[in-house]
Amino acid sequence: MFSGSIPALVTPFTHDGGFDEAAFRDLVEWQVAEGSTALVACGTTGEAATLDKEEHFHVVRVCVDQARGRVPVIAGAGSNDTRVAAANMAAAHAAGADAALMVPPYYNRPSQEGIFRHFEALAAEAPLPVILYNVPARTATDLLPATVARIVAAFGHVYVGIKDASGVLARVSQTRAACGAGFAQLSGNDDLALAFNAMGGVGCISVTANVAPRLSADFQKACAAGDGAAALALHDRLFALHEALFTDASPGPVKYALGRVRPGFPQTLRLPMAPASEASRAAVDAGLARAGLTG
Repeated sequence: MFSGSIPALVTPFTHDGGFDEAAFRDLVEWQVAEGSTALVACGTTGEAATLDKEEHFHVVRVCVDQARGRVPVIAGAGSNDTRVAAANMAAAHAAGADAALMVPPYYNRPSQEGIFRHFEALAAEAPLPVILYNVPARTATDLLPATVARIVAAFGHVYVGIKDASGVLARVSQTRAACGAGFAQLSGNDDLALAFNAMGGVGCISVTANVAPRLSADFQKACAAGDGAAALALHDRLFALHEALFTDASPGPVKYALGRVRPGFPQTLRLPMAPASEASRAAVDAGLARAGLTG
C-alpha cells in the first residue's frame, strides 16, 4: 500500500512562530511534482512535539487539501497515552488523512506486553490503516520484531507496515520472515535505505527527500526496478547529504538545507529546537554540492 520515497515533511513557521501555510503548500506541491509517492505530515521532522492538537491537525488538513488525492497523506498520530493516541487517529481521519503513523508509547517505557496491548486497544476502533514507527533512540521503547509479528498476526487488517528507524538491518529479514512480503517495511534512516531495500524493504520515510525529492524518488525507483548500479550511484551521490542532515538536532539542518535549495524557505524553529550550528551548515553545504543541488 505504501512504498517509494515518502518525505517526512518539515513544518514551516513564520517569524513570529505561527504555521506558515503558504510555504507548506508550496513544499507539498513541489514534493508531488518531483515524484514523492506519499507525504508524512506532523512526524518527528515536522516538529510535531511542539504543535498543539489544533495546529497539528490543521497542518494535516492543509497537506491533504494541497495533495488533492494525487498521493496519500500519512498523519503522525502517536502518543504515550493510549486514549490520546486513539483520539489522534480519529482526528487524523477527520482531517482526511489516508493513514496514521504511530510510535509505541514513549517516556513511560512499557514492556513488550504493554506495547502489544496499546496497539490492540487502538485496533479496536481504528478508522485508518496504521504504519508502526519504531524509533528507540527517541522513544526509549524498542518495538521488537516478535512484537511486530504478534501485532500483525492479530490485527494485520489495521497495521499495514512499519517505519523502522532502529538502525538494525537484521530486523528487515526477521520481520519479513514473520510478517510476509506484503507487510510494507519502510526505512526510517536515509543512509541505510539501500541495504534496507536490498533485504526486502519497499521504501523510505525520508528526511533527505525534503531537500532532494527528485533524487530520492529516482533512488527508490531504481531499487524497486532491481537496478542495483543506478541505486548505488544515487546512494553515493546523496550519502554526504544524508549524514549532514543529522550533524545537529533535526530539523535544524534540513530547514537550513531547504533555504539553500529553495531560497526564502522559512528558517524558524520552535524551542527547544535551535538553528543548525556553523559546522553543521558547512556539512550541509558540502552535502548539497556533492549531490549537485547547489553550485
